[in-house]
Amino acid sequence: MHDTTALLIELGAIILGLGILGRLAGRVGFSAIPLYLLAGLAFGQGGLLPLNASEEFVATGAEIGVILLLLLLGLEYSASELVSNLKTQYPSGIVDFVLNAVPGAAAALILGWGPVAAVALAGVTWISSSGVIAKVLGDLGRLGNRETPVILGVLVIEDLAMAVYLPLLTALLAGLSLAGGSLTLLISLGTVGAVLYLALRHGRLISRAVSSDNPEMLLLVVLGLTVLVAGVAQELQVSAAVGAFLVGIALSGEVAEGAHNLLAPLRDLFAAVFFVFFGLNTDPAAIPPVLVPALILATVTTLTKIGTGWYAAKRAGVRTAGRWRTGGTLVARGEFSIVIAGLAVGVEPRIGPLATAYVLILVILGPLAARWTEPLARRLTRKPAPAPAGPVPPVAAASAPSEASASPVVEPPATEANDTEASDTAPSHP
Repeated sequence: MHDTTALLIELGAIILGLGILGRLAGRVGFSAIPLYLLAGLAFGQGGLLPLNASEEFVATGAEIGVILLLLLLGLEYSASELVSNLKTQYPSGIVDFVLNAVPGAAAALILGWGPVAAVALAGVTWISSSGVIAKVLGDLGRLGNRETPVILGVLVIEDLAMAVYLPLLTALLAGLSLAGGSLTLLISLGTVGAVLYLALRHGRLISRAVSSDNPEMLLLVVLGLTVLVAGVAQELQVSAAVGAFLVGIALSGEVAEGAHNLLAPLRDLFAAVFFVFFGLNTDPAAIPPVLVPALILATVTTLTKIGTGWYAAKRAGVRTAGRWRTGGTLVARGEFSIVIAGLAVGVEPRIGPLATAYVLILVILGPLAARWTEPLARRLTRKPAPAPAGPVPPVAAASAPSEASASPVVEPPATEANDTEASDTAPSHP
């Protein structure tokens, strides 16, 4: 069969299969990420039917998928929102990093994978999935809840931290010296600072220069600019993903909204290709040996994410039920964990299977935790009802009317559950 013919057949089968899996996930009410990963495992190295003709094209599509994921993530935020969240939520961001990155780093060291793999696995366990969490919030009707701005604030801090973490990881994976790694980090920090400054001071000018009433022209300019900046960032060892994220931050207003609407379908397509590509490059036979560590790590970091959400919501004055909902919602891991693992597999191949198993567990557990953490916590922490009082003595019974008439009537206090629900589900603005 001609190479082009085989490419078209394989590529058409991949895209059609992704569409079917996406529809199936939508009907079940879960994220499609685990199905995409499983599809990649089934048709990759050691799978049922390896795809060879389309491998190079899928690899390029996966790179574009990462760039578009980060671009549209940047379009969600303005520079002022990022700076405001950084000022108010940084204590929660520090707690989030300590509680969730440390278990991943410790696991890599215990498994004997070395310090570079420890830095990579720390990122895998640290970052929650913005895409999965946003979908869960919408599905559960919690976008107006008081704890939702807290959840989004934690996600913003994580996303902004990626602009520092990814260049550092890239430098370590490239085997740069301490001086070279420090220089790369300084370049990244300088670039982030410069983009935030330009977006804050001259964001309208940048958006006006990119703006166009013609959707085709807007799509070409934004996509071309993003890929160009991503390539330059990759050349500087800063990470293509960070470059795309910064382009998204620099655009604001109607331009950002229009670009988001135009690029969202492309993002969904190439992001699906990315997850399939990661599965294609993971040998299914390598997953069973790391399944127990993945389960342990998933259990530990589920608890630490719940603790992170509890702390962040408590700082914001959210009541008890909202704190549990915040923690449960943050459990899901997804796209960022796979992106980080994809960068690190060249140095430590065993990270790929572990990250795949870990994400498969938590991308399924995440929506369940978001729904059931608060009811389960309420049931476990509910105080037992007081024992019924004994029979009233005749003398006390005779004197009861006069005491009642002399004392004001006191209403029973509202239960914490009802009080909490009434408070925490009221719309609030960050």
